[in-house]
Amino acid sequence: MTRFVLTKILHAVITFVLSGIVIFFGVRLLPGDPALAMAGEEATPERLDAIRADLGLDQPLLVQFLKFLGSIVTGDLGDSTRTGLPVTSMIATTLPVTLWLALYAIVVAVVVGIALGMLAERYRGKWPEIGSNFIALLGLSVPNFWLGLLAILALAVSLGWFPASGYVDVLSDPIRGIYYLTLPAVILGTSLAAVITRQTRASMIETMGTDYVRMARAKGLSRPRVLFRYGLRNSLIVLVTIVGLQLGGLISGAVVTERIFALPGIGKLTLDAVFSRDYPVIQAVVLVITASYILINLAVDILYSVINPQIRVSEDAS
Repeated sequence: MTRFVLTKILHAVITFVLSGIVIFFGVRLLPGDPALAMAGEEATPERLDAIRADLGLDQPLLVQFLKFLGSIVTGDLGDSTRTGLPVTSMIATTLPVTLWLALYAIVVAVVVGIALGMLAERYRGKWPEIGSNFIALLGLSVPNFWLGLLAILALAVSLGWFPASGYVDVLSDPIRGIYYLTLPAVILGTSLAAVITRQTRASMIETMGTDYVRMARAKGLSRPRVLFRYGLRNSLIVLVTIVGLQLGGLISGAVVTERIFALPGIGKLTLDAVFSRDYPVIQAVVLVITASYILINLAVDILYSVINPQIRVSEDAS
């Protein structure tokens, strides 16, 4: 087990280092001049040169890259060229909003997806399965941004059930915070719920047709008990894979949802930084999202070995 975990951690570190290289040079390939974005179109060449010198953009790329690596190690990601505030504090302010939104969307997707998937397996060939498949198809086909606009128009503007925009800190006021995040979380989790529904249904059908499930039924165990004890438990690996990979995707994919519902999360910070060519913020945001992907994948790999020890044994043997 120790060797398995250490190997996965080493792979994660290597991936993070390579990602940092790609992020640094990729940001510098973006069109536009951050100095010109800060100073304005009427800035003099002397003013532009002074801004570039202040930001360190006049130094060779290798020197800039070494400073970038040093900032990662020390945790000092510099100051925003747009606001002048420390990038670390800006991310610390906006990231919790996105994390709460992503976690809420995961909960909604898992609950709805597993319920619809089990319902489809239980009533194969009947109208509940047809309804579950139809809902899953809609979730996969309808873009989130369009669904979000329709939800605002119908549920917020016309019916007034939910707020159309705004955010309340979940920790300071949990009830209102959850209330404000409900509609964005449902919209963000729609496509993931559809995927979980389809995968749960397929996995449950395969599991319920195995010999040991038939044996359990022959011994007199009720179908609901077999369904939860054997069917759902043996479907966990597939569900862990989907949820683990999609959590990182939800964090990065929340950009559009946050924009639609005017949430002050990492998505809004990213778009503002891209429009203003704010190099330090762009680098830091992409780095944080990349790190979240890597950490989540690492956690999923370790969780695999807990759910199914065969995976750990095969990795150690190789």
